[in-house]
Amino acid sequence: MHNQQSTSDQLNYLNNIMDSVADGVFTVDRSMRIIAFNHAAERLTGIIREDAIGRPCHDIFRTSACENLCPIREAIRTGSPVTNREATITNNEGQSVPVSISASILYDAEGTLIGGVETIRDVRSASSVTGQVSEKQSFHNLISRNPVMHRLFDVIEDIAASNATVFLNGESGTGKELFARAIHDLSPRREGPMVTVNCGALPETLLESEIFGVRKGGTFAAATENRPGRLEMCYGGTFFLNEIGDLPLPLQAKLLRVLENHEFQPLGARTPIKADVRFITATHRNLDKMVAEGTFRQDLYFRFNTVTLNIPPLRERREDIPLLLDMALKRFNLTYNKQVRSISPDVLKLLLNHSFPGNVRELLNLAEQSVILCRGTEITLEHLPTNVLNKTQGHIQSTHRTGRIPSLNELTNLLSRYGGNRGQVAQQLNVDRTTLWRWMKRLGVATHNKST
Repeated sequence: MHNQQSTSDQLNYLNNIMDSVADGVFTVDRSMRIIAFNHAAERLTGIIREDAIGRPCHDIFRTSACENLCPIREAIRTGSPVTNREATITNNEGQSVPVSISASILYDAEGTLIGGVETIRDVRSASSVTGQVSEKQSFHNLISRNPVMHRLFDVIEDIAASNATVFLNGESGTGKELFARAIHDLSPRREGPMVTVNCGALPETLLESEIFGVRKGGTFAAATENRPGRLEMCYGGTFFLNEIGDLPLPLQAKLLRVLENHEFQPLGARTPIKADVRFITATHRNLDKMVAEGTFRQDLYFRFNTVTLNIPPLRERREDIPLLLDMALKRFNLTYNKQVRSISPDVLKLLLNHSFPGNVRELLNLAEQSVILCRGTEITLEHLPTNVLNKTQGHIQSTHRTGRIPSLNELTNLLSRYGGNRGQVAQQLNVDRTTLWRWMKRLGVATHNKST
């Protein structure tokens, strides 16, 4: 009895220490189930300690690092602590919260590994958006806190050192041209030109002459003068074909010959010209699907994607939103002679939950408009476009607890999402557990699920 009381006192003492820490702190056992959870972690997640204890930590925090880059697992694997790992957690209301994570290993008195401890710091609280961008977060005009982006940064120098063709795959607005520029600037061809052609910007006849050039007096009757094409102008440099998914099939055949033979023939010319260029291509389209449909040549696809970089959309790296906003404020303050110093917490919260279908380009356009409209030093909700306000606030409201009786499918999905934890599901639906139990009984859902 005395030993039990002593253990209980020790646990209470440990909890009191953890609760005095301003950052979120939790500990896990070797199976990654939570065994301690402080008040700051409750505030960050919106989940009370009683509902968190015993559950896998990834069910509680749902961070951008959980799937492949778990800090605690990394600390256990490497034997070294992880410090200040930038990530995004998803709280109980479905909102994204940018955080900084550190993790260490826990040992018992005999030195046996028994689990891990992680601290989570909310990085939204600064009055300015992010402060200075650290050297660690920037790479040749690309900035990010996201682990996936940093893995791309890590390999770019190796890729640039080769002469291999590179395929940049990503949605519109994700910064594919910035990646192409970084590869060129780090390559042995950096002293040569980087020439960009947008395959979706011109009709087929103009696109062909733009890429390959024309020769007067040859077989191309429309030529009134000799005009070099972009390939010829790019000699010794990097040729960036953006939106190659929009390249017409006849031009795909001509481009394939350039890649295979390293030469091309201008329109109307009688002899080919050597093509000394390094190719980088990019698209937002699904080329695998286009190949299957016969709208894109499979041999060309295989030829230009020697190295493929998949650039994540902004919605998958929300921790970058404050960083990009800070960069945008500095840029547009200079452009428009403004003195905007900060973004209100309401605006930041809204933007962190916006879907950004236009990715970084949309974010920068939104920031530019807000800076133009702002007459003071802080961007507030009144400076945001109405369509963004309506769309994002509607999304946030749809994720809040409603209190209405859910459908059978909705309730089943919620129980599955929270591992059968009725307390958590009840909190999500804004009802007490007794009401939830009655709904489960009415809808014919088994009531033997985990209740705590």
